[in-house]
Amino acid sequence: MSKPEKKLFLLDAYALIYRAHFAFSKSPRISSKGINTGVMFGFTNTLLEVLQKQKPTHIAVAFDTSAPTFRHERYVEYKAHREETPEDIKTGIPIVKDIVRAFNIPVIELDGYEADDIIGTLSKKAAENNFEVFMMTPDKDYGQLVQEHVYLYKPAYMGNAVDILGVEEVCKKWDIESVDQVADMLGLQGDASDNIPGIPGIGPKTAAKLIKTYGSVENLVEHADDLKGKQKENVQNFGAQGILSKELATINTEVPLEFNEEDLLYTGPDKDKLQPIFDELEFRTLLKRVFGQEASSASASSASSSGQLSMFSAESKEAIEVEEEVVTEKSTIKTVAHEYHLITTPEKRKELATYLKKQKEFCFDTETTNIDAVEAEVVGIAFSYVKGEAFYVSVPLDREQAKEVLNDFKEVLEDTDIVKIGQNLKYDILVLKKYDIHVEGDIFDTMLAHYVLEPETKHSMDMIAEQYLNYIPVPISDLLGPKGKKQLNMKDLAPEEVVEYAGEDADITLQLKEVLDKEIKKEEKLAELLDEVEYPLVPVLADMEFEGVRIDKDALVDMSKELQEASLKVQQEIYELAGQEFNIASPKQLGEVLFDKLKLVDKPKKTKSGQYATGEEILSRLASEHEICSKILDFREYQKLKSTYVDALPKLISGDGRVHTDYGQAVAATGRLSSNNPNLQNIPIRTEKGREIRKAFVPRDDNHVLLAADYSQIELRIAASFANDSDMIAAFKEGRDIHATTAAKVFNVPVEEVDSNMRRKAKEVNFGIIYGISAFGLSQNLNIPRSEASEIIQSYFKEFPSIREYMDDCIEKAREKEYVETIRGRRRYLRDINSKNATMRGYAERNAINAPIQGSAADIIKIAMVKIHQWLKDEGLKTKMIMQVHDELVFDVPKDELEVVRTKVIELMTSAVDLEVPMEVEAGVGDNWLKAH
Repeated sequence: MSKPEKKLFLLDAYALIYRAHFAFSKSPRISSKGINTGVMFGFTNTLLEVLQKQKPTHIAVAFDTSAPTFRHERYVEYKAHREETPEDIKTGIPIVKDIVRAFNIPVIELDGYEADDIIGTLSKKAAENNFEVFMMTPDKDYGQLVQEHVYLYKPAYMGNAVDILGVEEVCKKWDIESVDQVADMLGLQGDASDNIPGIPGIGPKTAAKLIKTYGSVENLVEHADDLKGKQKENVQNFGAQGILSKELATINTEVPLEFNEEDLLYTGPDKDKLQPIFDELEFRTLLKRVFGQEASSASASSASSSGQLSMFSAESKEAIEVEEEVVTEKSTIKTVAHEYHLITTPEKRKELATYLKKQKEFCFDTETTNIDAVEAEVVGIAFSYVKGEAFYVSVPLDREQAKEVLNDFKEVLEDTDIVKIGQNLKYDILVLKKYDIHVEGDIFDTMLAHYVLEPETKHSMDMIAEQYLNYIPVPISDLLGPKGKKQLNMKDLAPEEVVEYAGEDADITLQLKEVLDKEIKKEEKLAELLDEVEYPLVPVLADMEFEGVRIDKDALVDMSKELQEASLKVQQEIYELAGQEFNIASPKQLGEVLFDKLKLVDKPKKTKSGQYATGEEILSRLASEHEICSKILDFREYQKLKSTYVDALPKLISGDGRVHTDYGQAVAATGRLSSNNPNLQNIPIRTEKGREIRKAFVPRDDNHVLLAADYSQIELRIAASFANDSDMIAAFKEGRDIHATTAAKVFNVPVEEVDSNMRRKAKEVNFGIIYGISAFGLSQNLNIPRSEASEIIQSYFKEFPSIREYMDDCIEKAREKEYVETIRGRRRYLRDINSKNATMRGYAERNAINAPIQGSAADIIKIAMVKIHQWLKDEGLKTKMIMQVHDELVFDVPKDELEVVRTKVIELMTSAVDLEVPMEVEAGVGDNWLKAH
């Protein structure tokens, strides 16, 4: 199990635009050119509040289009009474879209659907992909979309603070039992803003009372005879209108949109696009907030009205309501004295190398042709050892000539007595390996230093420099042009064009080291975490990425054919069971076949759009009784495996026949490593066909085998150790089945009488508890009533009181410090732990419990990796560590080294740290990853 770490904000554009319009309607902001900029200014401020305070990892803005939707087709009067769009909104919308795109945020709109349908669909898909999703809108109707990991985020307004609503808050606000009933409430009481009629005579309180009694509009209409007087008459006469109103109010979560998380990743604004827009609108203070600089002369004249920011909280007003406020000027390469030298001759290179040899530490940074280190060629290398001065050495593209130039610095880069400073040094170390330069000695990586100081934020040099040095580095786009097909490559530039940019990188990174080192030294545990875990891991990861893992391309080709044949075979079987051909991938057609034609269940569940629900959960529940459902699940699995993995993996194979994943050391706030291109963490494991993909990961040749060593239930062992629970500790020490042991205590039966269903529930609780699972979440996962889930959790805490005490203690300490720590002092800051908002506080409390456990698991495997890597090196063995996936390490081992390596790997993994509970490692061997795993 894993906890969502990705944070997606989905903004309802028109709802926020209208708020901006009303906020400035009484005192509009008019520019010197006579443009009313209130809508653009208000929306942008709202957007900045989210970006700067909530720090989403992913974000998108959804717009309505002018095209009619399915609601207009069902009810021609839908939204018919709305007044004509105000002129400032008509003018502002295209500019708002330009602003959003200039922030590198996707604008999403689709004819036939409203923004709430788009947001509903994306939030559902995002939650399924381990995101925390925040739907930003003042529209109360969104309450029907809230679920575990999906929240309604109502922005500050008229002095009211931000309001974040989860399932519990939505149900309380509407006085209902389930969020699905929001649509029923709207169906009964109507919605004047959208001209949804509802049923006459029914207001919010009456609607809540009726829904409590009858559960839904449809059921109320069926039992209209139970009512009395005028209410009975209205429900009988307008029941169909109520059902239609519910349909109109129901948000469609099946919009035909692909969910691609890479498209939603927030990478920061594009200065070249955003600054001209802000200049034109005369947004001087906004420009300073985003880029930390004065606006261009185009925005020099003041606006004729400062406006009142009534749509924002008092806190945000202080920062932004006065356009002329004084902002500390940030430095740039144009305002700071510096000397950046271009080095092009052998004599100057040797002279520089001599000076570097005399230093205790120096900073270096490579300039290359590719952001992929394995594919990159070096075009230059910059050095700095004195603030304000740097040296850029130009490197020819010809490999032999390049090696000759770089060889002048081989001795100093490999000197173990000199500290090497850099930003994301793993990249530079990996690039230089191809030129037979192996960077040695202690390191100081500014990216990693900032990562342990502030794990929740981004760690680019530009951002750190602005934060700690009040300095804005030269954007790469100034050299290469804006992103896109026409963007230049570093190899296209003359050395004279690169020297300032490259020299600045080395110089500013050197200055950042001094500042960050002071911050780190204030916290002894963080200094130890860097020096003993994160920094030693850098060369380990560089070696792993350089080595890569061999892929059997032929095996993938065969697998692709097998999956295609299996898909066609099961497709034909589905057609035969259905008695007709249809589009299996269409939820609408599938629902009609299963529930209208085959009538698999009496009362099939429907989605909010009125279609039959045909999701995995529904089909899995029916699979044991209806063969067609299990076949459909097979069909979906085959299709996904083929497109997402089997056909995609060969495209990532390098010229050496291997894939070289990029391990992200400063991505996950928990301390876990991430991987990219390919993402090894996502290689399927749960199904037989999914596991087959591991067959394609093979040793380098027939004289080698793969060894896979996997920590067993490490997070549960850490939890038992941290909580000092005697029963759990005893179970682990005696080698008993922990889930059966838990089930026996929770269900109060002898362990030999624990059946598979009891064990399944106990396993869900064991893992769920350490992620702060609620009765609602457990009921969803186990498909049991919430009352039963609540009883199981209560019974669990009764039998394992020390776990409860540990959880309470974690929360209490977090409230005091506003952070929690792992076994090696890694911090997770929880600034919402004392929030008055129950949803945000609850989210922080769950992290307070889980972060020390999950982060400690990350610490442990990193420590094991460092120890194993050093041992292999010291012993002169040829075994290579080639993959790290979750709690598993994979090695490419010569057959004659297998026994000694397997024994030592298990020993070093199990002894990485001292726990009250013994760590257990399972090690397998095979001629492919599947057999070894």
